[in-house]
Amino acid sequence: MLEDLLTAVAASPWALPLLFALVLGDAFLVVVPGEAAVTAFGALAAAQGEPPLWAVVAVAAVAATIGDAACYLVGRTIGLERWRWMRTPRVRAAFAWSRARLERRAALVLFTARFIPFARLAVNLTAGASRIPAPRYVAIAAGAALAWAGYQAFIGAAVAALLPGGPVVAVVVSIALAVGLGIAIDAVLARRLRRPPAAE
Repeated sequence: MLEDLLTAVAASPWALPLLFALVLGDAFLVVVPGEAAVTAFGALAAAQGEPPLWAVVAVAAVAATIGDAACYLVGRTIGLERWRWMRTPRVRAAFAWSRARLERRAALVLFTARFIPFARLAVNLTAGASRIPAPRYVAIAAGAALAWAGYQAFIGAAVAALLPGGPVVAVVVSIALAVGLGIAIDAVLARRLRRPPAAE
């Protein structure tokens, strides 16, 4: 039954719009399973041939770029003080952390933050509030989104290609693997980015 459902979802004309909506929502709300959706659709693409893997990567990359750019625009137009949640100690600390590093390593921080959900939101808002030039921001955000989408989809596709058992097994195992790798990468990148900015 579950396999039939996954087959129907993969073949549905709503598959890619659903993926787009989940990835776009993930830019604002870390509880939206954007990463898991890209990985699952990558697994379905390899296991069933649809939706095409290139389309999964392209749609996820475009949605991620638009979502990140929208966060940048919020930071640029509204700032970092407008809403109550922005003034909580944890969020203030995240904004301060982002600002200190964006001043010295904007490209590195913007690129790596795409792979760290909460850091991604803080960095994109701060990039807008710091008025990093929009063309430079969009170029970096688009490159990071494409790398992120390719990475997430490749995990799903690789698991589906290597593991027998049909689309259900491929989706479940690939999501578990993506979550595990994501936790490991988050830890490594967060530790690296927590280091004090190098002195000029």
